[in-house]
Amino acid sequence: MNAQRPIGYWLKLVDSLISEQFATSLEEHGVTRRQWQLLNLLGAKPHTSEELMSALAPFFDEVSPEGEPASPAEHLTELLESGWVSQDGDSYALTDRGTISLERLTELVEGMRERSSAGVTPEQYETTIATLQRMATNLGWSEADRA
Repeated sequence: MNAQRPIGYWLKLVDSLISEQFATSLEEHGVTRRQWQLLNLLGAKPHTSEELMSALAPFFDEVSPEGEPASPAEHLTELLESGWVSQDGDSYALTDRGTISLERLTELVEGMRERSSAGVTPEQYETTIATLQRMATNLGWSEADRA
């Protein structure tokens, strides 16, 4: 019997593969996925520690990979120590070095995204996103949950 695998199988597999690919690729450049997320947030504008912690909080429901910081604050501290982020009171911003690093990392991430969606048309991608959003809504998620 050649039964089609359920959507949960594919969601977990793709999530796992994306996480693995991000971890491996970003680690080669000396940052974690969560640090990349912090850099990306700060690339848009300076943020307070509360804003940064709030943005990353959902990702810390998961167990941190071995050897990685266990909290958003620890990830931020490493970025401060590396000279990629500066602090002025409770406001954090990218340094020139951080901006250059973010540009390089963004190219890397865009390349990973392109590879992962190779052969998928923009319409198929949009349909997939809309379908997953509808399923999440059906299961109780709301736009207000988007934080």
